Amino acid sequence: MRQRTNPAPTLPARTRPDHPGRGRQRAATAGTDAKRERILKVAERLFHEQGYADTTLSQIARELGVSKPFVYYYFHNKQEIFELLSWRPTVACFTALDFPQDDPRPAHVKIVQGLERLIRATVEYHPSAFFAYRDPQAFRPEFAAAQKKIANHFYGRMCALMEQARREGMLDFNETKITALAACSLPGFLYSWYRPDGRLSPEQVVRELTGLAWRVIGLRDGPAKNPPRAVRASRSLHPSQVRP
Repeated sequence: MRQRTNPAPTLPARTRPDHPGRGRQRAATAGTDAKRERILKVAERLFHEQGYADTTLSQIARELGVSKPFVYYYFHNKQEIFELLSWRPTVACFTALDFPQDDPRPAHVKIVQGLERLIRATVEYHPSAFFAYRDPQAFRPEFAAAQKKIANHFYGRMCALMEQARREGMLDFNETKITALAACSLPGFLYSWYRPDGRLSPEQVVRELTGLAWRVIGLRDGPAKNPPRAVRASRSLHPSQVRP
């Protein structure tokens, strides 16, 4: 059975990065986008080091060497900055299984690639990928609802693919939702211990966690399926899908 592809939920308009109502800025250009990204980079570091409550727009401006009105030109407030930083990894992780409708690959191959993409996005978006774990109280209710909606979008697709792959004899598990949650929660533990400059390189961390996730879902061994080979093949077919 072919999986239906529904579009991923979107962020409430005011916080979308393409929304023209951000701060006083009305039209994006290459120069303004570069300045926005500079603000985001500094804010991400301060939120990571100090937490949301102890980080102010004044501190962000001071670190940038600019005035507060400069920051307000691009963003309404620090909450908007924090939510945007949090939304990017949310989308990257929870659209990891958004493959084209006509993708002919077996369900287990899509799951293999999707789990790798989710874990890779979590590592690549460090530290903002963990803001939701650290300061969930900082989000507006509508933002939290959008996060929940896109997570449900992901897990609905994940569970459907897992059950299809189990019927095809490629996965071995009991409870679908519990298994899906367990496999996808592995990168969440990075919040407490991951360091980009640690003993393992980011790529090694991705490989280790991806292998563990495959074991959690009961990916079967066999000559017809080799997880690393399946990932390499899927990359050659859909290179734009691999690194969200």
